[in-house]
Amino acid sequence: MPGVMMQIGNYQFSIGTAAYQELTRVHSWRWNEVPRAGRKPASQYDGPEAATLELSGVIYPHYKGGIGQIVAMRKEADKGEPLMLVDGTGKIWGKWVIRTIEEGQSRHFDRGMPMKQQFRMSLREYGDDS
Repeated sequence: MPGVMMQIGNYQFSIGTAAYQELTRVHSWRWNEVPRAGRKPASQYDGPEAATLELSGVIYPHYKGGIGQIVAMRKEADKGEPLMLVDGTGKIWGKWVIRTIEEGQSRHFDRGMPMKQQFRMSLREYGDDS
């Protein structure tokens, strides 16, 4: 996928659309407390949690990509289904769901068109169905 940083569903992050500057991935594991009489509770491992991923960056609509990038991100989220996530090296990350999309705008042109848009997309691993 030349020029593509990452793709979720049909939306591609790239220099020509929306380039993310930060990627944060979080993995966690479930440990439940099991009460024991006369002693401190024991911890029981229940397995991994679904991983989360956050992509954040800036779009300059007048430079590349145009004003519709965040709208296109929201259209993918509106599908309401798990989406395949693939990075620019061809690595398949599996199915993920879009949880939130945050948008900020600053430095506006005439009629309110932003010169700069900030975005943050939060994803959560869908989990294996097999």
